[in-house]
Amino acid sequence: METFFYIIIFIIGSLFGSFYTLAVYRIPKRQDITHTHSYCPNCNHKLGLLDLFPIFSYIFLRGKCRYCGEKIRPRYLILEVLSGCLFLAIAYFMGLNLENLSFMKVSEYCFVALYLTYVILICGIDKENRKIDKYVNIYGVAISIMYMSYLCIVEGASIYRYGIYLILYILILLFDTITLKRFAKSTYTDGILLMLVTMCVFTGEFVTASAIIFTLLAMAIYILLYKLKNKLNKNMKTDKQISSEIGIGFYLGVTNLVIFVLILIYNYYIL
Repeated sequence: METFFYIIIFIIGSLFGSFYTLAVYRIPKRQDITHTHSYCPNCNHKLGLLDLFPIFSYIFLRGKCRYCGEKIRPRYLILEVLSGCLFLAIAYFMGLNLENLSFMKVSEYCFVALYLTYVILICGIDKENRKIDKYVNIYGVAISIMYMSYLCIVEGASIYRYGIYLILYILILLFDTITLKRFAKSTYTDGILLMLVTMCVFTGEFVTASAIIFTLLAMAIYILLYKLKNKLNKNMKTDKQISSEIGIGFYLGVTNLVIFVLILIYNYYIL
């Protein structure tokens, strides 16, 4: 029975993964992600029910569109599998099982699932477009406020700590509004700052600080390798030009999730 429970969790995670691939493609294009039927981006043919099963549809279709034969990018399969594994791992290491399905346990897991959705969408869009999508960040602020309210009301957490996060949100959003009016665009930096506050709310200051450190390290390695590659190809770019191409949100999100899961594993086996 316990195995069946975790299989259900994995299936739910893979369904979320299928949604993530759709959302990462459509959100930057400002297309509807809830009511518009799924379609092949190559031939625009609406997908049938048999085309929409996570993981299995990709395998049975051999990675090709049923209607036009266009190859489906492997990232769809990879994201569905990784999402299922991530949902399963977090449920297991949070100690979520049939014996302790309490309101608080289920609520905590649901908030983590909402946060995973936020981080994965930020990572996917930033990797593809080098952009921190404002609407995804607004979603992150909304679930953060819901989570802080839950912690303070239900679990009796310190209202002062989360009050500071709320003030930070207000200040960053005000600054973002001012820059939007002045320069007619939302800045990448404002998006990263909102992302960092959301990360602090859900994973804590230690995990967020660790994610920042590893992101800076990854960026330094990336710049070094890029400069070596440019020197070999005699195509010189400045550090500023190289840095502007790096998806900081992508690296922050990935390192944050990895560290968060590692801490869950540590707490499960050690504490």
